[in-house]
Amino acid sequence: VRMSEDTTFEKALKNLEEAVARLEKGQMPLDEALDCFEAGVQSANLCRRKLQMVESRIEILTKGPDGELLTEAFSGRDDQD
Repeated sequence: VRMSEDTTFEKALKNLEEAVARLEKGQMPLDEALDCFEAGVQSANLCRRKLQMVESRIEILTKGPDGELLTEAFSGRDDQD
C-alpha cells in the first residue's frame, strides 16, 4: 500500500500496526516480509512527519503578567523529571 502526504495519521498508524502484526507472525516468504517491512517504515515515517506538522501548529495559551492571554509556540518537550 503506497501512501501519500494526503494519507491521514490514523490510516498510516493502522497500516504500521498491520505491518508489525504480519511481521510478528513470521510466516511469509522473505520477499513479502521485506515488502511488508518497507511499507511499515514508510508508514512510520509518515506518522512522524504528521506529528511534527501538528506539533509546529500547537500553541499554548498562557496568562501574561497583566492577566491578558498570550500564546507561545509549543516546544514539544517535557522539562519535568
